[in-house]
Formats: sequence, structure tokens, C-alpha cells
Amino acid sequence: MLAVNLALGWRLAIYLVAGVAAGIANGVAGGGTFITFPTMLALSVPAVTANVSSTVGVLPSYLGGLRGFRAQLKTQHDLIRSLIPVCLAGTGIGCALLLLGSASQFRLIVPWLIGSATVLFALSPWITKRLANIEHDHPAKKWALQFGIFAVAVYGGYFGAGLGIMLLAIMALTLPDDIFTLQGLRSVLSTIINLVAAVIFLVRGHLETSAVIMIFIGAFLGGWLGTLLIKRLDPNVVRGLIVAMGVATTIKLAIS
Repeated sequence: MLAVNLALGWRLAIYLVAGVAAGIANGVAGGGTFITFPTMLALSVPAVTANVSSTVGVLPSYLGGLRGFRAQLKTQHDLIRSLIPVCLAGTGIGCALLLLGSASQFRLIVPWLIGSATVLFALSPWITKRLANIEHDHPAKKWALQFGIFAVAVYGGYFGAGLGIMLLAIMALTLPDDIFTLQGLRSVLSTIINLVAAVIFLVRGHLETSAVIMIFIGAFLGGWLGTLLIKRLDPNVVRGLIVAMGVATTIKLAIS
């Protein structure tokens, strides 16, 4: 753990670098909070404060995804509109659970949530093949998508790290689109969920202000860089990065 009395200038620099790295991660595969959350813990920021500060700080990183996947999102407007209500409701419930719950409970459950999402996403190609006989407009898949996004939004309001992985996992199982279209949808839904959570946390307070400001600046730049990178990668490489990120974060949080 880094020294509590680390000079302010160094702390600000670390937050800025973490913000850039988180922005790149969110642009490539999601999971930027995997970087900012542990960084703040290492700088002795309490867990719940680190969580809400990360949620607010990494928000700009999703803007790059909105710009970078405009072509893929042109035909997805109706789908996005249909998912907004469950995103809003789920995020509100998740934020309430976080703010009203205990810090010890929060630290205990997070590794399990991230690990489960990573396994689900890693297995999604196999599961999708097993479900190939079900039409993509089958009502069961539509309901599964709605319920799945609602559950992920609850998670996103409770703990932002791994949100992108969970969204991709649900959509890979319920939608017929390619990985880049799913990445675009992930960017839109992540933005909605994180924006709602950020507003709630800003009103509620208890943020690490200096961290939020520096991460916010870094994430804005990093998100743009990450989106440029992902469109030059093979879909299998993208999937591998997502799974690797989820595994590493699960292990880190489980042993911390």
C-alpha cells in the first residue's frame, strides 16, 4: 500500500495516470474502474468512497465509444430506447443498495460478481451455439435481454468495475450482432448507467474530490485513445482482452 502521507502532487499524478489507463481500458473492452478503484484503495481511500469516486471520474471515457461506434449504432436506436427504462430503474436500486449497505459486505461480494461475469462472457460463444435453434426475435430472448440489462444496471449502480464485461455477456447471449456492434451498445448503456449513478453520487456527496477531477481529465483522453485502438483489433483478440481483464481483477480483489 502506498504511503498515506504521499505528497499531493504525486497523488494527483497517480490519479491522472490511472484515469488515462482506465479510459483506454473502457475504450478497448470496458473495466476502467478495475484500474481506478484499486489505485484509490492503494492511496488509502475508503472502499465505498473509492467506488463512488471511480464511477464519477471515469464517466468521460465512455464518450469515445459513443463517437467511435456511430456507424454500428445507426440501426440500434429502437433497441437502445427500449432498454433505457430498465437501465434507469436498475441503477437507482443499485445505488440505494450501495449507500445503505455496509462497507464490509461491499468488499466481500465484489470479487464474486466480477468473476461470474467473466466466466459468462468467456463461455458466451459456446452458449450462443447451443441456443442457435432459437430465433433471435423469440420472446424468451427479448425478455432475457430486458431482465439481464436490468440486473446488470443494479450491479452498475452498486459497483462500476466489470460493468462493460457484464453488459457484453448479456448481449452476446441475447443479440445476433457482431462484437463491434455489441461494443457500441455497451458504450451507450454504460454511459447511461454511469451517468445516472454519477448524478446520484454527486448529490449524495462523500467523493474524493481531487481523485475525481484528475481521473475525469485522464479518462477523457484515454477513452478516445482506447476507441481508436479497438477498431484495429481482431474480434477474438478483443474477447481475449476482456476475459483476461476480468480474471486479473477477480484474483486481485479476492486476495486483497
